[in-house]
Amino acid sequence: MNHKISKAIFPIAGLGTRFLPATKSVPKEMITILDRPIIEWAVIEAAKSGIDEMIFVTSSRKNIVLEHFEKSELLEFNLKKKNKLDKIKLIETQNRLGKFSLVIQDEPKGLGHAVCCASNFFDKDQSFAVILPDDLIMSKTPAIKQLIEIYEKTNGGSVIGLEKVPINKVSNYGVIEYKKKYKNFFTVSAVVEKPNKSEAPSNLSIVGRYILNSKIFQFLKLGKKGFGNEIQLTDSLVSLIDSPGLFGTEFDGKRFDCGNKLGFIEANINFGINDKEINKHLRKIIKKL
Repeated sequence: MNHKISKAIFPIAGLGTRFLPATKSVPKEMITILDRPIIEWAVIEAAKSGIDEMIFVTSSRKNIVLEHFEKSELLEFNLKKKNKLDKIKLIETQNRLGKFSLVIQDEPKGLGHAVCCASNFFDKDQSFAVILPDDLIMSKTPAIKQLIEIYEKTNGGSVIGLEKVPINKVSNYGVIEYKKKYKNFFTVSAVVEKPNKSEAPSNLSIVGRYILNSKIFQFLKLGKKGFGNEIQLTDSLVSLIDSPGLFGTEFDGKRFDCGNKLGFIEANINFGINDKEINKHLRKIIKKL
């Protein structure tokens, strides 16, 4: 019987250098897409997928991220005083999205190391989600929920989110080799981090959504360094191929890479167009450009 996926790790310890000078004092995850910080969109996705425990792996300078999800009695009091009840509803939702925990990543040693920092939160043979907030995904069914559905179909197999990329861009991603293709998922037989296009086994790239078994921590704790002299999460995925099995699925939705300025702006435009309050005005502005 599969265990419910109830916990998610959010690795957010990065410096956000692509967004300097904004990120000199404000964590990148707190920069807003439409009217919410990037991290909140990721947490909403998790909550809508049935996940109720959110684990932030972060640096010591990012306590503001956790504060965002705490109840703000003073702000609620002042809004109530001004009869802005609709605004109270907006800020009440954050602390109801789940239980929040924070783990400090003492050094930037790679994504694999960041995930490993949260290992104490999990029991043996427990599966959990990993969500990279920089990959913001707009979809009818939350992207991580789509992976959970494959996890359930495969009797507790680990699942990675996939997206096709042009073959000349595979060197920017981890890509998979697959053994068998089913209707909406693949059986993964190998994973390669940032291969040359001549050596890439496919153009199916790994994006920031994972359902992983806690067995992966055995590999990560070895501290083996890979591409870029960092502990790569991609390298550790091979430890899950034989048991409980590793699968990949092309999620249904549109991904925005909010780790760079262009993707961030594209996300804001798309979320704005889908917002009932401003979509008509935004379309008029775009037409004038």
